Amino acid sequence: MNQAVIGPVVSALRVPVHHHRKKLSTPLGPEGRINKLRKTVTALVQHERLELNYPRADEARGYAERLISEAIRHGDTHEPTMELASFWLLQKELVHKLFKVLAPRFEDCKVSYTRMYKAPRSYPGSPYVKAVLELRGNPYPNLKPSQSSRNMIHNVLIDAAKYDYRQKKYAEIAANITAETPEPTAETTPKEIS
Repeated sequence: MNQAVIGPVVSALRVPVHHHRKKLSTPLGPEGRINKLRKTVTALVQHERLELNYPRADEARGYAERLISEAIRHGDTHEPTMELASFWLLQKELVHKLFKVLAPRFEDCKVSYTRMYKAPRSYPGSPYVKAVLELRGNPYPNLKPSQSSRNMIHNVLIDAAKYDYRQKKYAEIAANITAETPEPTAETTPKEIS
């Protein structure tokens, strides 16, 4: 059975896309669902970091990845790519940002263009799982601390305080041991064997 090779036609996504429908309820039906996703993709391109419900972030991530991938692959001279960008980006000045800022930034990127983290749940609060969706290389500080955080000032101060506390405890233990040990007397000293 012959199967067509679609690799040159469709660019591959670098994130896993689940084929089950996400729970994006809206009273406006499928059109309202697409509008909600368009607003999310527009906000992601504009602000480069969003905090929102996990199902909405998960689904919008795939559309944002595809949009950036097509912008990198075809550029702004390809008419179907321009139509795709103008459909997904509600603010038309963001089309310029997509092709002139984001596409060059991600041109040599070997991993996904977006990151998604589960946000901590506020207690008591909303029962919904929140997520943070961001574009790589955004101007904001990292959400996850770097692995080498031992040299940060608060960790250095805590280590110094622990060291001082241990030294005091060791001195107290040594003082207690010397206070409890009786002085050697003539009876307790071993006699020399002649």
